[in-house]
Amino acid sequence: MTRRVGRFLRATVVGVLVVTAATAGAVAPPTDPARQAEYWLDDYGIRTAWQTTRGAGTTIAVIDTGIGRGPAEFEGAVSAGADFSGSGSADGRTPVGGDDRDHGSWVASLAASRGTGPDAGMIGVAPEAKLLSLSIGFGGASDIPFATQVADAMTWAVDQGADVINLSFTTNLLEWDPSWDTAFQYAYDHDVVVVVAAGNRGTGTDRVGAPATIPGVLTVGGVDRGGVASQEASTQGITIGISAPSEGLLGVSADGRIVVWDGTSGAAPIVAGVAALVRSAHPGLDANNVINRIIRTARAVPGVSAKPDPLYGYGLLDAAAAVTAAVPAVSENPMGDLAEWVRIYRRAEQAPAPQPTTSPIALPELPAADPPSEAGSPLLPSMNTLLYGTVPLVGATMAAILVALGVTAAVRRIRSARASR
Repeated sequence: MTRRVGRFLRATVVGVLVVTAATAGAVAPPTDPARQAEYWLDDYGIRTAWQTTRGAGTTIAVIDTGIGRGPAEFEGAVSAGADFSGSGSADGRTPVGGDDRDHGSWVASLAASRGTGPDAGMIGVAPEAKLLSLSIGFGGASDIPFATQVADAMTWAVDQGADVINLSFTTNLLEWDPSWDTAFQYAYDHDVVVVVAAGNRGTGTDRVGAPATIPGVLTVGGVDRGGVASQEASTQGITIGISAPSEGLLGVSADGRIVVWDGTSGAAPIVAGVAALVRSAHPGLDANNVINRIIRTARAVPGVSAKPDPLYGYGLLDAAAAVTAAVPAVSENPMGDLAEWVRIYRRAEQAPAPQPTTSPIALPELPAADPPSEAGSPLLPSMNTLLYGTVPLVGATMAAILVALGVTAAVRRIRSARASR
């Protein structure tokens, strides 16, 4: 499992990081048009949602390779952090891994970076939300089992007051380690929205894998700039809840460089940022209803009627509608019930035995058994053997003798009569 996680993440970063050599290595100048390049801010209603809220009072936990300390875009954004890989720094701000080391910074910059000025530098979807930097290691970047890192990081994030947790990775497996049952349920029980990337078809992921298959998470699929399901930077599966941009995204690297990259690893934090906007605008709303607002206000995809659809989920993200629209409340997580899944498939609990619905019927007691007879010698006849054995046998024998004697006498008379003639 750990090896597959590492292979997927390396393929994601190496395969989709660079769109052109010029954009990948370029350092954004002070008047960089990065803000204008963030097409999702307008196309998905984020700037409109900012008229209501910019995410103040909320906290987004980014469980990834760590958020770099240097970039100005993160100044004042990261409130706390921790390392769970065993190879990072205590505050979770030292990037972990080789090719993946900037991944956590790119993800965080899409969710809640501050920009470098009022209209300059990259800005996140929820620029007034706080970030938690939880560093984990993919593949060979850590000796600690990957499942353990994620489970421990989830618990720590919840205990630190996260309102939203972002997980921009996949295992490429439908199933997950049982330790994640407890960790994810712990998040749900503490009213945390968990947002997960669906994975990228371009790296060989043909269907969603855990954690996107865990009931209750908001799984994010990716679309291109035209709103069409991305052929390379997304995958498909019935667990997808919402679609968001996954191509031509910007990301702030740990060293401050701005790069262009693709993948649902970037679509997920855009949705996580919107979840923070919803929670900021509606502080009394629980996690189930935050998720419900996001999927129920999604824009329809032309020609797609199924909801959820395996490519688009409930449709395209609409931040403005998610923040301001009137949406009926729900009492359950529309993305599923992990506790019920565990009860059925892990067999952690057994259904209670059915209770009788009628009173028992009283039956009369059976008559007492006959007292045992005294034991006798097997060589002496009993009453039963005399009555049913000896007497009938003697009678039959006597009858046979009498018949034989009668026949003999008759034969003699016949012979005597013949002789006298």
